[in-house]
Amino acid sequence: MIMTSRILVSATLLTAFCGVLPAVDPQLLSLAMPDAAAMADVNVLTAKASPFGQYVIGQMIGGSNGFTTVTTVVGFDPRQDLNEILLCSNGTPETGLALATGTFNVSAISAAAALGGVTTETYHGVTILEGPKQLHGVAFLGSAIAVAGDVADVKAAIDRQGKAAELPPAVIAQMNQLSATEDAWFLTTVPPATLQKHAGTVAGVPANAAQNILQQVQAASGGVKFGSNVQLNVQAQADNAQDAAGMAGVLQLLVNLAQANSAKNPQGAAALQNLTVSASGTAVNIALTLPEDQFQQLFAKPAAAKKAALRKQ
Repeated sequence: MIMTSRILVSATLLTAFCGVLPAVDPQLLSLAMPDAAAMADVNVLTAKASPFGQYVIGQMIGGSNGFTTVTTVVGFDPRQDLNEILLCSNGTPETGLALATGTFNVSAISAAAALGGVTTETYHGVTILEGPKQLHGVAFLGSAIAVAGDVADVKAAIDRQGKAAELPPAVIAQMNQLSATEDAWFLTTVPPATLQKHAGTVAGVPANAAQNILQQVQAASGGVKFGSNVQLNVQAQADNAQDAAGMAGVLQLLVNLAQANSAKNPQGAAALQNLTVSASGTAVNIALTLPEDQFQQLFAKPAAAKKAALRKQ
């Protein structure tokens, strides 16, 4: 019973990487917290038209042993029922929102919640389905909008429904621009180092190198465009042009070091040959274009390694 309730709460969160339209839905924008500092978005409709996009979706949700149970019991399949989802956070740990539009079988979801012993709370006429610890929950505003996250943020989103978006106009404009040009994108208006405590490492690169770069970034955005060639673009904003030039130099050095360790990861080293790093004013631009199948191989390798590591635990 407890597992069913966890699946119910996590099902919407699991689809956090599956959907957005050419411009962010105004209804979702109105539900986002006004102090959101980090946002992310993926267009599942466009992704389904791309073999690599289909592969990503399959790896994220289709490979889960419990996914069939979720779609049957909860009555929701993100591959078919989800239109758009917007993730937003103000950077506070254990908080944030997943805001989705789609077709939600609210009665089936509510019935599954009741059978699973999920706690329900009515807030301003809206039922919130909450997890065992009542820290996170899911609410439906009609049958076309879902709000998931920590309960306090879910309630705040319910309070904002029907009102104009409270995000800064410049942030909304940037979100719409990213949605119009990218199939998957992210945006942070604050230094990423304040949002992420630990950075990843690259073989042959000093462990603190990535963290040092993050500490110089004041804001960042980026996106991926699916197609026969997958295009990745990232832009990081430094405090000044000198810092941007220095950051680009360090990034290029990291790329060279990774290529020097090609024996450990030949596919990754080959991919890095197509990566470009440049500085323009206070901006550092990173671009990578790879054939779809090559990008899929890069995506599959760390996923397989992670599964192998989990099996050894």
